[in-house]
Amino acid sequence: MYKHILIPTDGSDLSIKAIKEGSAFAKSLRAKVTAVTVTPTFHAIADEPMMFTTMQEYGKDSAARAKKLLDVAKSAAKAAGIRFEGVHAVNDQPFAAIISTARKKGCDLIFMASHGRKGIAALILGSETTKVLTHTKIPVLVCR
Repeated sequence: MYKHILIPTDGSDLSIKAIKEGSAFAKSLRAKVTAVTVTPTFHAIADEPMMFTTMQEYGKDSAARAKKLLDVAKSAAKAAGIRFEGVHAVNDQPFAAIISTARKKGCDLIFMASHGRKGIAALILGSETTKVLTHTKIPVLVCR
């Protein structure tokens, strides 16, 4: 059936649930898992002076956060005894990075949380899951 499953993570409780359930699902299929987390590109404009950072600091902080998120997925894959790869993508459109990573890595299923953002951010920015469902031809299994 499915041989290579992509699991996106943003660190939300629901995406962590998707990591655990996706890893268990992959184990049942003897599939490999690739986890992806997406960081927005660096922008030099900030709302407040205290929020300003350099491109180098942003890159360092983003890489550290991505490693932390991917380590959660790596631990789940290790506990399930499945092959694992972590990917840190940089893109202002997470859905596009998720689809692109799935294509590049040859994934035949995207297993993702139903949503990550909460409240007004979800209303304004929209659901990345909905965007993935709308723009990909790769099957998507949504975890609630």
